Amino acid sequence: MKERLKYIPIYRITVIVWMAFRFLMQILWFQKTNRNWTEETERKWNEMLQKQADEYRRKAISLGGLLIKFGQFLSSRGDLLPQSFIKELEGLVDRVKPVPFSKSKAIIEDDWQSDLDEYVEWIEEDAVASASIGEVYQAKLKDGTLAAIKVRRYRVDEIFKMDYKALRIVFWMINRFTRYGRKADLPALYQEVVRVISNELDFTKELKNGNQFKKRFHDFPNVYIPEYNSNLSTKRVLVMEWIEGAKVTDLAFIRKHQLDRERIAKTLFDLCIEQFLYNGMFHSDPHPGNLMLKPDGTLVVIDFGMVGEVRDEDVRSIRKIVQGFILEDYDMVVQALEQMGFLLPNADSDKVKNLLKQSTDLYLDGNFDKLDPNTMNETLEEIEGFIKDQPIQLPADYAFLGRATSIIVGVLSTVHPQIDLIEWGRPVIRDWISGDEKQSTASLYTEVAKETARPLLSLPRALVNYLEDGDKERDWKTQHQQKQMSHQFYLFYALLSFIMMLAGVGLMLVEALTIMWITSVITGIGLIGVVFCLVNHWRMIKDMTKQGRNGQ
Repeated sequence: MKERLKYIPIYRITVIVWMAFRFLMQILWFQKTNRNWTEETERKWNEMLQKQADEYRRKAISLGGLLIKFGQFLSSRGDLLPQSFIKELEGLVDRVKPVPFSKSKAIIEDDWQSDLDEYVEWIEEDAVASASIGEVYQAKLKDGTLAAIKVRRYRVDEIFKMDYKALRIVFWMINRFTRYGRKADLPALYQEVVRVISNELDFTKELKNGNQFKKRFHDFPNVYIPEYNSNLSTKRVLVMEWIEGAKVTDLAFIRKHQLDRERIAKTLFDLCIEQFLYNGMFHSDPHPGNLMLKPDGTLVVIDFGMVGEVRDEDVRSIRKIVQGFILEDYDMVVQALEQMGFLLPNADSDKVKNLLKQSTDLYLDGNFDKLDPNTMNETLEEIEGFIKDQPIQLPADYAFLGRATSIIVGVLSTVHPQIDLIEWGRPVIRDWISGDEKQSTASLYTEVAKETARPLLSLPRALVNYLEDGDKERDWKTQHQQKQMSHQFYLFYALLSFIMMLAGVGLMLVEALTIMWITSVITGIGLIGVVFCLVNHWRMIKDMTKQGRNGQ
């Protein structure tokens, strides 16, 4: 009876909306009755959120459909939900009870417009995987190819259409009765949810994504993307090559075949770096079930229903953010964040800049070795609280990118616990910052050179910052400014000496013996000045580095 009820629109919509309404009332009542926020209040608050998330997870498993996918979507949205809620949703696995094979068979034959036997020699009627959108069966095609046939779940399109209506009502309630309506662009968020999840319902999009990934990573070392059968694939049926192997985290399989765990981890790391840092599509659901190992150690990537995209303009904006941090130009950073869609029009840009500056100063002027976990957690909590207070909304692609990154870090740690991500990532980030495009590289170094050539302009700014800061920060600021001014002193006079040397060389081209001795002196002084400034600057940096390591 309950199985039949979930196909009735009024039942599904009522269950979903009523659950959301109760959650909102519980939150509003808690906030009304707890004006003074203490540790005990925080504990009760997190306990309530965990109960809500647990109820959502159980309801999603029971009803299936959009609730599972939306739960996975929410688990990537640290900009919208508290961590206590997200942590509970992270355990929401997209596995549901399989539908009878007869229903899947009817869908296949309807899309193929023929009997299953015409194209398939045999098929296992027990699904090897069953999720909210599709069932996967092992089969052998008439041409002898072993295939995985993915079939859209029975009546799933009807269920999702019902759930979209329920979700629209829920978003209206949130927009009308909570502060999220003021800080978030909920209509845009709703459209993102519908777009992202609807794409998964259309297997022709997954077919296209899979073929693009195969083309992009065709020659990537130790990585394999399965072949797809375009002739037999439709909107509801996807036919691909069957892969024999195990999950990438199956340590027993790795030991059995004597595979090198560090090599596997490095292959996965390089593959993800290529996707996450450079323009193009990236796999946004790289959990262990979608990452397989062949007996020879080849990494196989499957299931391209959920993908994101890093666009060319995004790469340029991210490089602009890096450039802004290098030059301490936080206006540039904020402008890039706005271009990427992170900041909504009513965001307080001054507060954003102050937070960026404070966070950067913590890392640049502190000692990484002395950053204990408590300090890190406090900083992250401060940033998280700021994000929730400000109209900052992650575009779906970046939310998925963050989720994919966190999943991959977990997988890498399981495969190779001794992994040093900083060591592996340092050369990658160095090359990435330089950029593949001459324009990007030229822009970075031109801006840095322009800033270096104007050291005196930073002195009034440094003085204003010194006077505006409180007395308790002045000692810290003095040390910071001394270091900055020392850097600028050497770079500025090295630049002047270099210009003097060039001027001397230029004058040598003038055929006038009376000024030859003057040009020689100018060139010599310039050369000596360049060497003197660079050598002393190098020594100063070396001394500062040594002092930093010694905790001075």
